Amino acid sequence: MALQLNRTYRFKFYLNANHYIIINGVEGETHPHTWEFTIDIMIKNDEFVEFNTYEKSISEYFAKYQNGIMNNFEPFDTVIPTLENMSEKFILDIRDIVEAGDAKLIKMESSETPTRSYIISFAEDEDFKETIRNRRKESMDAEIDAVVDRIAQKKED
Repeated sequence: MALQLNRTYRFKFYLNANHYIIINGVEGETHPHTWEFTIDIMIKNDEFVEFNTYEKSISEYFAKYQNGIMNNFEPFDTVIPTLENMSEKFILDIRDIVEAGDAKLIKMESSETPTRSYIISFAEDEDFKETIRNRRKESMDAEIDAVVDRIAQKKED
């Protein structure tokens, strides 16, 4: 039987931008960050992957924020742009980008310092689990078809 593979690819993106947060009604100073976003996607195991397609689309997504002040962009003009809030907005948008390329977003790790990260994962999401089950079934069906074809070919010989 063929080995069942779930091919996962990891991409890293960097966002250089500023933000300020509001704590107890007090606006803090605007300060810079280089946020790192690590994105894991899963591709069907028989697909050729053009990395630049995903990299380009996601880089274009982040480009609108580069060197800006996050508080000036929707929804962060009304939602405080903490690492968590930004990540929760970005992951939904990036999921749409990844799925448009016929892949599945597994998780995103967001870091504002080398020692502090926030991770959001779809691995326990029912839709994601269903995708895995369907891919395994498709793989098994293809393997069974190949075995039946070999048996039929032997009978013809």
